[in-house]
Amino acid sequence: MFVALYTLSYLGTCLLFIAPLAVTLALKVNDLVGQDAAPGRLAVVVGTGSVASLFANPLFGRLSDRTSSRWGMRRPWMVGGLLGGTVGILIVATATNVAMVVMGWCIAQLFFNAVLAVHVAVLPDQVPSAQRGRVSGVLGVCLPVASVGATFVVKVFSGHQLAMFMLPCAIGGVLIVVFAATLNDRHLPTDVTPRWTLREVISTFVVSPRRHPDFAWAFLSRFLLVMAYAFLTTYQVYFLLQRLHRDEADIPNLVFQGTLAQSSAVVVASLVGGRLSDRAGRRKVFVLAAALVYALAMVLLSVATTFPAFLVAVALSGLGFGLYFAVDLALVADVLPNPDDSAKDLGVFNYAGALPFALAPAVAPGILSLGGGSYGFLYGVAAACAAAGAFAVLPVRAVR
Repeated sequence: MFVALYTLSYLGTCLLFIAPLAVTLALKVNDLVGQDAAPGRLAVVVGTGSVASLFANPLFGRLSDRTSSRWGMRRPWMVGGLLGGTVGILIVATATNVAMVVMGWCIAQLFFNAVLAVHVAVLPDQVPSAQRGRVSGVLGVCLPVASVGATFVVKVFSGHQLAMFMLPCAIGGVLIVVFAATLNDRHLPTDVTPRWTLREVISTFVVSPRRHPDFAWAFLSRFLLVMAYAFLTTYQVYFLLQRLHRDEADIPNLVFQGTLAQSSAVVVASLVGGRLSDRAGRRKVFVLAAALVYALAMVLLSVATTFPAFLVAVALSGLGFGLYFAVDLALVADVLPNPDDSAKDLGVFNYAGALPFALAPAVAPGILSLGGGSYGFLYGVAAACAAAGAFAVLPVRAVR
């Protein structure tokens, strides 16, 4: 029962992020400024929000590690983060200019990252090391299922902007609240809570790569793979509009089809990959193979000129993505520097997932300019990032 409720709650957490990033933010910005200016403005929105998440995730993670409330260490941040982030999404949905969108998305990123930080910390809190690959594989299903659910909701309520933004929050919120209510949360005694020092505050946002090289290599691998994923996710709407010349009215349905193809592959790869990794007692070879598959998918996407070719490429990317995240989360949990600071350290590791969404929109206009406006060139760069991420995991020594 715990794994089922944990999975559903993690699914709800993914839903909070995916619906805006996959479709609604791009469409909102497009409506406000027009198609020509939209890519640059979207870069500002997504990039600024990602910077906010860089501080929020480890900060709320450490606050969670130090929380000694009667309701536990993780539960208060699940519920409080959900409420605050939903307010931010409401601001985005009702925004009348890009500045309001930026403000609302930053608020949403700050508080939703509190929810994410404590959910990830539940894995080392509650799951034994020998079972983490299996549970991690199940959690790997959450992102694709959330992607399908989010794009389906957007597709069904296309033209009703408030519903497109708020319904994913409502669905995700129910799943999170149910898990929070039933979680046998860790409790930190008030008499063992240490005082914060300036050094500890600064260390909230860093993990020494010299002292913890395995953590650093795992971080680099995740960063490069997510960079490739950020290029795909952030710019697929504009790829469909400009490279494939599809009408804006068709975009929600086309994104839903692509997400469904990708997510179906992710589900299979996540469930199978996590189990195989546990049985083999190995992590690195699975991470290496997964990132190379994702790189191949980006190569295929870079030469795609039809929607069926786009579907094939994103489906293959789903196989790589699903296998990677099914095993990578288990690998990271095994190389955490300090079990007592697991939420904080996982928050720092989340930089590898957040930084690409800040950097990709910032560098993508330059890459597009260098490639003569070609989205094929952009996805070629994404392929190179994924391939580099494959080999970055090899120096990890603590995990086979």
